[in-house]
Amino acid sequence: MRKLILNNKQVKIPFFMPVATKLSTKLVSLKEVEDMGYETVISNSFLLYLNPGLEFIKKAKYLRGFTNTNLNFFTDSGGFQLLYDNFFESITEKGIKFRSPYDRSLHLITPEKSMEIQTKLNSDVVMCLDYMPRYKDSKKDIEKSVNLTYQWAKRCKESYKGKGKLFCIIQGGVYKNLRKKSAEGLVSLDFDGYAIGGLGIGENREEMFKAVESVIDLIPKDKVRYLMGIGTPLDVKRFIKLGVDIFDSVYPARVGRHGRVFIDDGYLDLDKTKFVKDFSKICDCSCSTCENYTRAYIHHLIKIKEPLAKRLMTIHNLWFMKKNVVG
Repeated sequence: MRKLILNNKQVKIPFFMPVATKLSTKLVSLKEVEDMGYETVISNSFLLYLNPGLEFIKKAKYLRGFTNTNLNFFTDSGGFQLLYDNFFESITEKGIKFRSPYDRSLHLITPEKSMEIQTKLNSDVVMCLDYMPRYKDSKKDIEKSVNLTYQWAKRCKESYKGKGKLFCIIQGGVYKNLRKKSAEGLVSLDFDGYAIGGLGIGENREEMFKAVESVIDLIPKDKVRYLMGIGTPLDVKRFIKLGVDIFDSVYPARVGRHGRVFIDDGYLDLDKTKFVKDFSKICDCSCSTCENYTRAYIHHLIKIKEPLAKRLMTIHNLWFMKKNVVG
């Protein structure tokens, strides 16, 4: 049976991580996230390195002290920012050159630099720097990403001196042979856990599932499997059956801010006029939103553009993921 021990405690798997990119889940505090029963969130180490900075985080007693929680923190290297033109500048064998969203300054993030940043953040789980290709990239470019991701993972392992767990990230797009090559190479390096990245970025659902199926059995049975960026309830349930242990996504919070709430057999769009006089709660759950407010009331808040509507729906979706999807 697979186990994951973080902050000297065994974490129950499978689990879903709310995304706290800059140490905040939009409209909901991390203390509230913790009170819902979540044990773990994920943040972006590159953005935290820029602001508030590593020395500030240290003075604030690191990520738990600064957020006044006892949460576990995964930190991503920032490689996901390759998808955004306003962040990404260039890529070489040395690493990735990013542009700061704050002052437009340039920063070269090498595998060694990423490990240094995440060590200084005192992260519980550190993600290797990876080259995340875009969905429409050529197969040649995706093969390049597989090769660079392997080389960078090797350098990350050689340079990492922190106390947290070190996870690598399997790439390969929707190509089974490249996924297999990536997984086998990274498994040979022996990491604490294995993430499957580069999905949920444009491919259809069947391509996504086939990509995961092509590598899941290549990951050692005693090592946890983490599928990055996937967060719809139905997809998470299906991937749990395949053997995935860990998930993260902005999806539950993002769609909640836009009027969509989860229910057992799908979702509701509460901005629709059919909810004007619907005085039932969203669904049969015990979140604070469902215990106190009706669909009609939330619909009313949406129509008058009251920000409270977004907060109430975000709370419901995060609660639903924790209690109804991953347990």
